[in-house]
This record gives sequence, structure tokens and C-alpha cells, in this order.
Amino acid sequence: MPASGPSRRDPRTPKNPKPNSSGAHFLAAPRIIEDLIRHCAIDEQDLVLDLGAGFGAITAPLARTGAKVLAVERDPEFARRLRRRLDDRPNVRVVTADLRTVSLPRNDFLVVSSIPYAVSSALLRRLLSPRSTPLRRAELVVEWGFAKRLTTAVPRSPELAWWAARFQLSLRKRVPAACFSPPPKVDSAHLAVRRNTGLSGRAEHALWFLLDAAYRARTAPVRTAVATALAGRNPRRALAGAGIDPAAEAGAVRPAQWAALAGRLAEDPALHWPRLPPELSGHGVTMRR
Repeated sequence: MPASGPSRRDPRTPKNPKPNSSGAHFLAAPRIIEDLIRHCAIDEQDLVLDLGAGFGAITAPLARTGAKVLAVERDPEFARRLRRRLDDRPNVRVVTADLRTVSLPRNDFLVVSSIPYAVSSALLRRLLSPRSTPLRRAELVVEWGFAKRLTTAVPRSPELAWWAARFQLSLRKRVPAACFSPPPKVDSAHLAVRRNTGLSGRAEHALWFLLDAAYRARTAPVRTAVATALAGRNPRRALAGAGIDPAAEAGAVRPAQWAALAGRLAEDPALHWPRLPPELSGHGVTMRR
């Protein structure tokens, strides 16, 4: 954890970067950036995205790993300066685009990024919601309160539970506001994301409809919510196999337990699950690199 005072600054990051009309805050703490990259365990064969690259405080050290790096930055001037800065790095491509609409790769990728607060939910939705997302792992800096909501033991919405059942979301440490230039009003967090590869496609279908039923009846016994998802079939045996108390409130079941239950139910060939909503069944699109 960095000291409580201002951290050593990336010399390429201006002390008072302009323009800042969008409320941008630039990560300027090399020790935090080094931790992000180290925890991501990047290989030269990997494709790594830096989303919201700014002046390249993360992009430049990512380039030194030898991996293929795709830096996405909305501000044309920031993007131009970043291209000029990394012109001698053939493994880096800078794209001027909005994080909420830029095409994401179809092939496996990693993300190491300091996420702009204003687009955190929209971006995580793009990365984590599609069933066939190619995201393998990510090391992110996000707003502290947002990280706490993502990593709570029992998520407050089916969407957050869908993410937490399919990905391991871990809060590594707090990132003080002093690590940014200019400092925001609140602290941030180092968030780790790891794909849970243990769920089959059929299990993920089951998972969503279990979560949908459970969060519609959060205070009902879980056996009642699950029976609804199973069109009235008795779920006691499956619940016991997943280590879930049938009498517990549906809203108190943890994401890992839902994933275990979905895995068991997916093994039953007599069960048939509806199609997933379009926003969950989609995937990224091809991006040249």
C-alpha cells in the first residue's frame, strides 16, 4: 500500500493536466501500476487492453511486457500524444474511441486499467455480462464504493450476482485519492477479476434463470424460488447437493452456491432452459490489431 502522502509521479503525467472538463483523474502512482501488471501475470502472447488510457501511465509499462497492447482513449488529443509517445513500440495500438461503444475483441484478452468512474458500470457490464465474454482476467482501479458493492458476500441485484457467480471478484487494496492527478474526492480500489471456468454453457443458462427467480422473491425460502425456476419441480435434492439450506431466504444465497446449484441442474437432461436475454448471450466483435 502506498504511503498516505502523494506517491512518486509518472514524469509524463502533467501535474495539472488539461483539459479536465470531463472530470478526468490520472493515476500517477508507479507502485500501484506495477502491482496491477504483476498481479495480471502477463505473457508475451497475451492481448492486453488499457481502457481509458489517458497519457499512458499504464500503457507504457504494459508495452514493456512484450504483450500485444490495445490502448483505448476517447480524447483525441490524449490519444495523439500517446501514439507519439509509444511510436517506437510496434506491440501497441492506440484507438480513439468511447469505452461504452468501442468494439471488444472476440479472442481471449486481459484488461489492466484505471477505469473512469463515470463509465464503470457500463464498462463492467460489457466485460462481464455476456455469457461468452473472452475476458480471462483483469486488474482494475475503480472507485472504492463501487468495488465494495462488487465484492459484497451477497450481491444486491441479479446482475451483480451473475457477475460474481461467473467471475472471482477480489478487492486487493485501497488506492488513496492522492495517487491521482488531480486527486478525486474519494479513494479508489485495486480490483482483481478472474474468470470461473468451471461452469458449462448449459450451467450458465440455468444460473441466470435461478438468479432471476431468486431476486424476484428475495425474502421467500430458496426452495420456493428455485421451484419457480424449475416449473414446480421439487428442488430439495439439488439444493442439498449444492450445500444450500432449502429454508434459507433466496436473497441470502451466495453467488458460489448459485453456481454450484446451476452446475448440478445442468446435468439433468430433462430440464430445459429458455434462451438468455440478448444482452447476456452476445459476445465481443473482432478487432484488428
